[in-house]
Amino acid sequence: MSARGVRVLLVDDQPLLRYSLATIINNEPDLTVIGEAGDGAEAITVARASAPDIILMDVRMPRLDGLAATRRICADPTFAGTRILVLSMFELDEYVYEALRAGASGFLLKDTRPEVLLDALRRTHRGESLFAPRRVAVRTVDPHPTRRALRVHAAPGTPDPIGPAADRPRGGGADADRPRPGQ
Repeated sequence: MSARGVRVLLVDDQPLLRYSLATIINNEPDLTVIGEAGDGAEAITVARASAPDIILMDVRMPRLDGLAATRRICADPTFAGTRILVLSMFELDEYVYEALRAGASGFLLKDTRPEVLLDALRRTHRGESLFAPRRVAVRTVDPHPTRRALRVHAAPGTPDPIGPAADRPRGGGADADRPRPGQ
């Protein structure tokens, strides 16, 4: 952690979203945005030059998507001290599972409230794993590989800080034809 706090690299292909996230994060005395990237390939380059503590990584981006970039960063010893928090507008089990497999420390949805995002950044920096934020993803593998399932469990009695799951995008519409991880 630097004198200004936790160093965050923002990675998203939407400049307005990066600007909004930077504004929220830079208003905190213990957090600072030290760089931005518009795709996964640029994220790797900027991360090498800036040595962030945390990379806030979008999933769907041009050139190199966030899951592939996460995989490369987590496999590179140069980034041993860097944690990745994946941020997506799609609550797809495949994305959560692929983020876990790639080495991400957490997974949040883009409809997360600002205070939840800030808490997630701090918790990720402390080494905690955070998955959307009151859920813990548990991978269960059936002996028959075609019957694999990702189950999401909520802590009993805990209100959902990011709203009901039924209100979130599920990847339909214009993105329905886009390949998903593992396809």
